[in-house]
Amino acid sequence: MAKEESTRLAVRKMYKLFINGAFVRSESGRSDPLWNGREFAANVARASRKDVRDAVVAARAAAPKWQATAPASRGLVLYRLAEMMEARREELLQRVAEGCDLTPEDAEAEVTASIDRVVWYAGWCDKFNALLSARNPVGGPHLNFSTAEPTGVVALLAPDQPALLGLVSVLLPALVAGNAAVLVASERDPRTAIALAETLATSDVPAGVANVLTGFRSELGPILAKHMNVDALGFVDDDPPLTKELQSQAAGNVKRTHLFEKRGRAWWFGTEAQSLDEIAAYTEIKTIWHPAGI
Repeated sequence: MAKEESTRLAVRKMYKLFINGAFVRSESGRSDPLWNGREFAANVARASRKDVRDAVVAARAAAPKWQATAPASRGLVLYRLAEMMEARREELLQRVAEGCDLTPEDAEAEVTASIDRVVWYAGWCDKFNALLSARNPVGGPHLNFSTAEPTGVVALLAPDQPALLGLVSVLLPALVAGNAAVLVASERDPRTAIALAETLATSDVPAGVANVLTGFRSELGPILAKHMNVDALGFVDDDPPLTKELQSQAAGNVKRTHLFEKRGRAWWFGTEAQSLDEIAAYTEIKTIWHPAGI
C-alpha cells in the first residue's frame, strides 16, 4: 500500500522586532515575505515610525542604569552574550549561510569571527576610559581632568554584508562605552539580526539597552536622524543620497554622526574593523576642575 503524502504545512517563523527586551510585531502590522530562491522562508516585521519611537523610549530609560553599571560588570555581561552566541552557534551558522548564500566554511568563519569580536570588545569595558582620560597641566592651584562618558542613546544602521560580523562590529563599541542602542538590521539578511536579538534576550544585557528593528534604512534612518532623543547616529557610507540626508537631518539637532567607510566583506574580518577609535566615537570627553589639595 502506497504511503499517503503528508499534507502538513511547515510552521514558518515570524521574525519580530526586539524592543525593550521583548519580541513584538510592528505597530503598523506590516511585514515582508522572505524567500529562499522560489521557496517562501519567513515573514519579517517592517518597523514603523511608532516602533522607532518605542525603541528610543526604551533605550533612553535603560541608558542611565547601563551607564551606572561598573565597567567590569559591563564586560562580564557582554562576555555572557558571547557565551550565548556560542551556545546558539548552529542556528547562527544556518542563518548567515542561508541569508547571504555562503558556503559552510564561510559561514563558520563569520560566526567564529563574530563571537571572537564580542569577546574582544567585552575586554575593553574596564580599560578604554584609562586610555581616553587624561590629567591636564594647568596654571594655578587646580587639578584638571578629562574623562570619557557615554554619548547616551545611539542609533545604528547595520551593513548588509557581512550580516552578523558587521552587525556586532557596529553594535558592540556603543555598548562598551555605556550607551543604549537602537539598531536597524541588514535589509538583505534581517533574520540574522533577530537571531542575535534572541541571544541578547537570553543573556544578561538589560532590557532596552539593545533594541533591534527590521525594515528599510531609507525609511527608518531619517526618522532616527531627526529624533530629538537620539544623541548619535552611526552608519556605513554606502548610499551617498541617504548619507547626505542623514547628515543633514542630524545636523539640525546637533546629533553626532559616525560614518563607517564603505568596505568589502573581507575588511570586516581584519583587525582594522575593531579598535579603540570605534568605542571613542560614542563617547564625550568631559573636563573636570578641582581645587588642588582638597
